[in-house]
Amino acid sequence: MTARVRLVLATANPHKVEEIRAILGEVVELLPRPGEVPDVVEDAPTLEGNARLKAVALCEATGEVAVADDTGLEVDALGGAPGVHSARFAGPEHDDTANLAKLLVDLEALGATEPADRRARFRTVALVRYPDGSETIAEGVVEGHITLEAWGDGGFGYDPVFVADDGPGETFAEMGADAKNAISHRARAFGALAELLGH
Repeated sequence: MTARVRLVLATANPHKVEEIRAILGEVVELLPRPGEVPDVVEDAPTLEGNARLKAVALCEATGEVAVADDTGLEVDALGGAPGVHSARFAGPEHDDTANLAKLLVDLEALGATEPADRRARFRTVALVRYPDGSETIAEGVVEGHITLEAWGDGGFGYDPVFVADDGPGETFAEMGADAKNAISHRARAFGALAELLGH
């Protein structure tokens, strides 16, 4: 049996940690982000670039193999926005409630009221950085649409307004963690990453 790869998590977001552990917990040993490692400024122009910034910082700080990810919501009617700016769409305070409100207001201003006019996708890039500078990268995408208002109290971020094409017709926030993890962008990215790591 192949030895489990040990990875230091770049994220300290408890929601993301929970999701990643649920997806990867059996195939890798996940170490929590050390509290003394400062936050990384995510100013790269791409999701891959932001994931790399975080993974490199953790790898250099700990000497361990590090894993990081970055996720963006891409809305067709908004030209792919918020994309790489998803976490701070409403400004540098990056409050989930404000981000959601801005998204819904922007779509309403465009007169986009039908699901076909509100096509969107979640995209996650997961990146493992090794101390020798090599990398393993995987991507996960889930297609869907944005609802007219928020539904559900689970999940985080844009989950209350995103309905996946492959899902049961509920928002990610309504589905529950297990159902969401079965089809989500993060699940797909980390599932692909697990395969690339040899598991």
